[in-house]
Amino acid sequence: MPSKRRLRWVALPLGVATAVALAGCTATELNGYLPGFVEGEPAVTNQTERVSSLWVNSWIVLLAVGVITWALMAWAAIAYRRRKGQSGLPVQMRYNMPIEIFYTIVPLILVLGMFFFTARDQAAIETKWDDPDVEITAIAKQWAWDFQYDGEQEDNSDAVWTMGIQAQPDAAGNIDQDQLPTLVLPVDQKVTINLQSRDVIHSFWIIDFLYKKDMYIGKDNSWSFIPTRVGEYAGKCAELCGEYHSMMLFNVKVVEQDEYDAYLQSLEEEGNTGDITDAYDRLSNLPGTTGQNDSEEGEE
Repeated sequence: MPSKRRLRWVALPLGVATAVALAGCTATELNGYLPGFVEGEPAVTNQTERVSSLWVNSWIVLLAVGVITWALMAWAAIAYRRRKGQSGLPVQMRYNMPIEIFYTIVPLILVLGMFFFTARDQAAIETKWDDPDVEITAIAKQWAWDFQYDGEQEDNSDAVWTMGIQAQPDAAGNIDQDQLPTLVLPVDQKVTINLQSRDVIHSFWIIDFLYKKDMYIGKDNSWSFIPTRVGEYAGKCAELCGEYHSMMLFNVKVVEQDEYDAYLQSLEEEGNTGDITDAYDRLSNLPGTTGQNDSEEGEE
């Protein structure tokens, strides 16, 4: 049995090496190689570090479990290998209560622990602002996006909007980024995005924001967050929604407040005003409407 002094001498260089390795890691490496992190810059939103922390810590736990499991497998393969001159089956071990309790309790603890931290972080991310600074409706359609910046009037008549088209690739497959729908967000403001679909199931995904949510007729989802870094980011549909699903792209621009206000003013000057959430829905067979229409036709 090695002495405590020897163990300390072994642990010391290992600790120093680990600290040096971590100190040399970039922001991307420290956050599990997830997108959206830039050295010396803040996270993209107030939620991205929470997501990356859950991701990294989950992998650390899983890697530790894996290392222990692989070591036990290697030890069993070496210690209990068939020696020269041996024949038959080795002595079988059964009804070992300590071992059976161990491999039942430990996985249960791991599963419950991961569930707890995932549920905790998801609840925090899913919390909706009671009074957001900005409320936007993102509307998915085959195969593009409409973005409506909601107003303050009860009928939303003072809302402004843009309607997008699907990505337009050239002969070489390159996408014209200037033609993609663009969602503009003000930095450091409480934003709530209401998510709707005009037709089939879609999924709203801003890649660097590390979060995505489904959109489908019959239930409107929402997502609340604070953009914390000015820049341009890519978005796409993350749910297979038809032939041109891969062309359902959009851009996101996080800008300063004055630039955001100027953008909304330009949309108003173009005449892009009023509520468009229901005006162009492709499907009318919402729950309860089909039977009503059929009965009305029968009465006629």
